[in-house]
Amino acid sequence: MMAIDDIGLWCEFGKADVVLRPALFLDRDGVIVVDTNYLGRAEDVRMIDGVAAAIARCNAAQIPVVLVTNQAGIGRGFYDWDGFCAVQAAMSAALSADGAHLDGVLACAYHADGLGALCVADHAWRKPNPGMLLAAGKGMNLDLSRSWIVGDKAHDLAAGAAAGLAGGTLVSVDARERQHASRLAGTRFLVELAASPADALAGLMENGRLVQRVNS
Repeated sequence: MMAIDDIGLWCEFGKADVVLRPALFLDRDGVIVVDTNYLGRAEDVRMIDGVAAAIARCNAAQIPVVLVTNQAGIGRGFYDWDGFCAVQAAMSAALSADGAHLDGVLACAYHADGLGALCVADHAWRKPNPGMLLAAGKGMNLDLSRSWIVGDKAHDLAAGAAAGLAGGTLVSVDARERQHASRLAGTRFLVELAASPADALAGLMENGRLVQRVNS
C-alpha cells in the first residue's frame, strides 16, 4: 500500500497492529542484502546469511521491522522505481521462505546529484536526516524512544539519533565508519558494534533492547 504521493519517496506500511511498540529499523544494502553498489535488478539480489531467520525471530516476538533506505541510484538515473520494486519483491520472497516479513518500507531517492526534480540536497528523508523514521513513527504509531536501528554506515545511526531512538548497531568493519558512529553515543543514544547483521539482531533480542509491553 503506497502511503505517500511523491516522485522521490516510497512509503508503505503493513496491516499489523503495532501501536506504541518499539520498532527495529533496518537499512537494506549491507544489512539485509549484499551491497552491490546501486542494486536495481532482482537477479542481483543476494541475501546476507542469517538475516532472514533473525528477522523472523523479531516477527515472532511482534517487533515491527521497518526498512529505511536511501536510493540514490534512482535519483541518479541508474534504475527506476520499477527496478526498486523488483528488488523488493525478490527480497520479500527470500524473507518469506524463512517465515520473515517487513512491516514497513520507506525509501528516499532524492540526492544532491539527482536528475531533474530528484536533485534535492539534504532532503529531510535522506539519511542522516530522520525523515523516514519519523514518518514511520507517525504512520505506524510506534514508540520511537524505545526503537533501534541497524545499519552499515554511520549515517544510518545518525538518522536514528536524530529521530530520538534508543540506539543503533553498526555492522561495518570500516574504521572511519566506526569512529563516526562512536561519536553519536551518549546518554540518550546507545551505540553498539556487531560483526554481522545477524549477530546485531541476535544481540538486540538477547539483550532485551526491544522489549515489548504486553497488551492487556
